[in-house]
Amino acid sequence: MSKPKILVARAVFPEVIARLEQHFEVESNQVDETWSKAQLTERLKGKDGAFTTGSDKIDAEVLAACPGLKICANMAVGYNNFDIDAMTAAGVLATNAPDVLTETTADFGFALLMATARRVTESEHYLRAGKWTKWSYDMFAGSDIHGATLGILGMGRIGQGIAKRGAHGFGMKVIYHNRSRLDAALEAECKASYVGKEELLRTADHLVLVLPYSPASHHTIGAAELALMKPTANLINIARGGIVDDAALAAALRDKRIAAAGLDVFEGEPKVHPDLLTVPNVVLTPHIASATIPTRMAMASLAADNLIAFFSGKKPLTPLNPAVLAGQ
Repeated sequence: MSKPKILVARAVFPEVIARLEQHFEVESNQVDETWSKAQLTERLKGKDGAFTTGSDKIDAEVLAACPGLKICANMAVGYNNFDIDAMTAAGVLATNAPDVLTETTADFGFALLMATARRVTESEHYLRAGKWTKWSYDMFAGSDIHGATLGILGMGRIGQGIAKRGAHGFGMKVIYHNRSRLDAALEAECKASYVGKEELLRTADHLVLVLPYSPASHHTIGAAELALMKPTANLINIARGGIVDDAALAAALRDKRIAAAGLDVFEGEPKVHPDLLTVPNVVLTPHIASATIPTRMAMASLAADNLIAFFSGKKPLTPLNPAVLAGQ
């Protein structure tokens, strides 16, 4: 009996490829080429499954060209690269990789918050340029983290992890806004208080964005929202590109309408809005919040587990559109 055919669309750990090869006929992109949509579609033709990352778009057009496709397993918790409605209509299962990256991503979110508040990037550039010749009382004076108000927009697993770090580790007052309020026990665990979005924007000293991307959340933070924030406030985005209007943010940073920003995700990444590269009061990282070897291995392994379970007749661990399974 022939093995199912799968495509691994981006480079991944060789150990994961070797494991997949025990179960599947694997075509892998270990040279890590950046494929166009047409190139991805061509390689998906004739495949039963796909191991994808957030850069691999699976939409109605791709699905129509690849009628044999049965499952796409994303090596990411986010899945805005999937058109879930189109996949469900086509009978294609979508899976993601939640939970395994929660703590690592929360760690990085807090690291980005600290680097932004304490002007780490600005001061390092200053030092490297040979400009440090003397001490001064206000040299790169930033903002305190301990005792400050931490605002979180999007209170899922990662948001809760950041809240706990702020409340328990730094004595921060934690406020949050979410589509739905957490239950009382979770709020108590996070030492977090629910507030309206406008109050969150007006009150937070450090605002961290951790909400999922969807058309409804596009430009959740734009010029109007930035105008509500304190001029001393810092904005941290570890959610998804497109949550923030990057052009409006660059303008707010340039005009000092907010103090600083820390960004791990960008609209249209890997391209970065050129105006963000010209303002000094921003910390920029290339979408690396989950980038530790153990966590990335766990993410890849979960994607592989989902593929193996599906083609073994078992229930995948993290289905996004389980209705597909019910219809089989």
